[in-house]
This record gives sequence, C-alpha cells and structure tokens, in this order.
Amino acid sequence: MRLRSKWLLVEFKFMGFLALVIILFSGWACNHSVKPEATQNLVLSVFHAGSLSVPMKNISDAFEKENPGVKVQLEAAGSLACVRKITELGQVCDVIALADYNLIDDLLIPNYAKWNVLFATNELCLVYTDKSKKADLININTWFEILMDPGIRYGRSDPNADPCGYRTVLALTLLNRCYPGRSDCLKLLEKDTRYIRGKETDLNALLESQTIDYMFNYRSVAVQHNFKYLRLPDSINLSNPMLNSWYSTSQVEVRGTSPGSVVSQKGASILYGVTIPLKAANPKLAEKFVNFITNPGKGRRILEQSGQNAIDPKYSAKSESITNRLSL
Repeated sequence: MRLRSKWLLVEFKFMGFLALVIILFSGWACNHSVKPEATQNLVLSVFHAGSLSVPMKNISDAFEKENPGVKVQLEAAGSLACVRKITELGQVCDVIALADYNLIDDLLIPNYAKWNVLFATNELCLVYTDKSKKADLININTWFEILMDPGIRYGRSDPNADPCGYRTVLALTLLNRCYPGRSDCLKLLEKDTRYIRGKETDLNALLESQTIDYMFNYRSVAVQHNFKYLRLPDSINLSNPMLNSWYSTSQVEVRGTSPGSVVSQKGASILYGVTIPLKAANPKLAEKFVNFITNPGKGRRILEQSGQNAIDPKYSAKSESITNRLSL
C-alpha cells in the first residue's frame, strides 16, 4: 500500500510537470504562430470606374502577389454610380478610384472622404472595328456626318451614371462650335439612344457583335481591347489641360447623389482620382494599396502597360488643407 502511494505521488508530479510543459509550449506557439496568421485572409474592397477594369485587375494581381493572404475585391461601375453606392446606399469600400476626380472633390469630400489623389489621364475618341460600316471613310473631317447616317448605329454611356457619358455630351456640344453649320449636337444626341449603357465598357460587347458600328469611349479602353479608334481634335477630346478654359464653356446637368438632385458638370481635361472613404474597413491596407497604385515601379508602370496614361500623383485643390494625407 505504501509503495502504491509513492507511485501515485510520482505519477501526479509527472502529470503536473507535463501540464506545465503544455501550457508553456502553447504560449510559445501563440507568440510565434498566431500573430503572422492575423495578417492573413484580409479582403480589400475597391470600387472603381469601368474604364479602369483592365489596369485595376493587373494592379490587384500584383498587389496580392506582394501581399500573400490579401484578396482584392474589385467592383466596377460608372463613376457616378460608384459614388451613389456610398452616398445613397450606404455601402462600404476601402478604396474608390474614379474617372473624374471632380466627383470625389464635389460629392465625397468632406463628408465621405478627406483627400483626393490625381493619378491618371485619358482622352475621348471614336472607337470602331474593321467591320464597322464606312470604316474606310471615317476621318477627322467626316466622322460626325457619318454618325448621322440613318444606316449607322453608335453607342455611348449614360451621362447620369458615367463620366464618359457626360463627357461625350460635352464633346459634342463643343463640336457644334468647332464646325458651325456642319454638325448638329442635339440631333446626334437624340439618335440611337437605345444603345446607351451604364458604363463605357458595357459598350464593348455591342461593338464586337456588330450591334453598333461606333462608340464614344476612352483611348485606353480601345487600346486594351485592340479596337480601332479615331483620335479627335484636342478642342473636343478633353485631353489637353491647356484648353480647360475652352472646355469649361460647355456644361451638362446630370442626376446628383440623392433622388431629385441635379449636378452641373463643366468641361475639363480628363483626370482620374482615388481616395479612401472615411468608413473604410481596412484603412491601413487601403493606404498601402493607394501607395502601390502611385508607385512608379509598381502601379504606375502597370497603368502604362495597360494603355492608361499615368501621371505623377498629386493632391486635388480640396485636399490641400488636409494634414492627415498619404505621403506620396
């Protein structure tokens, strides 16, 4: 009996020692294994303009490769539609990149965002294919007359949802002044309205299927999808910052960010903007992504390779008084 008691005492001490080892090892494992796992499986939500679909996909692939465990969730729409997701529908995203930086300045700052980084440019052009009717006749002097031909169908995006849509209206208004007596902006805008789509990239399928012969779109989209395109004069293609005073003589009213509201959009050279909404779920990761986009050897290089004109990043005028900005 005494021998058995001694054995039980030894066994109890051994079990206690084993429990202590397990506790100590568990603490070590937590300190060395769990912390790295905390950075895994993060989702970065990005709302972006339709014209950025190709470069944003390429940028997000590179960003995910550089940041294992991060998943970039892309959601493309017309830039105005992207804004309304935040202001009207209360949706949350970590980054929003738009084809018109003014939408961030005018509709998101200061209630939904604090700063706005300009990072890319573009130009409006007339896009077509080899199979487009009268493709052999289209040139800088005939294109607007060809579009008025009843046998020709053309598409454009919705001005109330997409900057490319209201930029098309602005460009056609300027066209009237450049070719007085030869063009009729109102008649051209009244023609083929059944081919208006929510964002510019929605028109690609219509062109590829020959449902339409031509579409107004950005040069970057034409390059990315190997379409032919006619470069329009700087006086109407909204590409030249030196002509902003001329562009601004044209304006169009579009639906605002709340039901029944109206916003006046003036002509201006095309500049893209990006920001991080105040309610971003992952603001630190979002900062890293925006810095990736504007990095010369990373995002900016990818933008250029994707047919998008990148520029040295700079803050918009409305961001100048903000102190808690990114260091670009």
